[in-house]
Amino acid sequence: MAVYTEVADDQLDAFLAEYDIGEPQSCKGIAEGVENSNYLLATTRGTYFLTLYEKRVDPRDLPFFLGLMDHLAARGIPCPTPVHGRDGRALRTLAGRPAAIITFLSGLWPRRITVDHCAPVGAAMARLHLAAADFTLKRPNALSVAGWRPLFDSTRMRAHEVAPGLADELAADLAVLERDWPRDLPAGVIHADLFQDNVLFLHETLSGVIDFYFACNDLLAYDVAICLNAWCFEADRSFNVTKARALVSGYQQVRPLSAAERHALPLLARGAAMRFLLTRLYDWLHTPPGAMVKRKDPLEYLARLRFHRGAGGPDDYGL
Repeated sequence: MAVYTEVADDQLDAFLAEYDIGEPQSCKGIAEGVENSNYLLATTRGTYFLTLYEKRVDPRDLPFFLGLMDHLAARGIPCPTPVHGRDGRALRTLAGRPAAIITFLSGLWPRRITVDHCAPVGAAMARLHLAAADFTLKRPNALSVAGWRPLFDSTRMRAHEVAPGLADELAADLAVLERDWPRDLPAGVIHADLFQDNVLFLHETLSGVIDFYFACNDLLAYDVAICLNAWCFEADRSFNVTKARALVSGYQQVRPLSAAERHALPLLARGAAMRFLLTRLYDWLHTPPGAMVKRKDPLEYLARLRFHRGAGGPDDYGL
């Protein structure tokens, strides 16, 4: 989340007049993440998120994102849902940007990940995969293996500003990933960004999965690989195999992985590390001055990429 576009009071008043959610009481920008402009909106009837979709988001993808949240919520997945206006539409325009109001979920994302968080996250992801199986809209993953080289090419000339020799190291990994990436594993709708700040807990209970703006169609096991990167590394950048075992076990209690998926996990995890390293690297080098944005360190994912590169097989992930 972030704030790139400011919303004037009169613009907000006119926008909210299209809804039955009460009068505005406050609208505060949220300075986390890098994708859209987000506000915490309080009205006389409740609390909501107001999102303005910025230039990186293709407006043609918004029916997929908003429709998916409605679809998953109807099937019991604890996720926010778009608020529909009096005319039945959830998507409209505010301050020159496509915009939507999303319901607010109670809970806190875990600031310190423990093993106890990992199994519920794995199970929730598996339930999401199954619940989305009959979602009819499709969205290819622009940030899967075919999209990594353009990102790399846009950063390679300045990658040395982040770490000496980084471009050469990434080029070697990228060549392997492009050559060996699996093509025939089970696929469907994935979240593709299930980091700790996108999962809410009330005490020990998982209460919500949020932020579906990277959701897409891709390999289901790739979503597991993203979570291995997001949930199973420690602050010293070491891999916690106990957390990985809990996460994958939680997933498999709901949707067992095939033998081919388990075999592919090290390569998929290596690819997931590459994907987030490249997008963080791009944002680190290209975030405009003065933007209300919290940049994320790409070198965290260089350490993860190196771990996966050296993994001998599924045993290294607790399988």
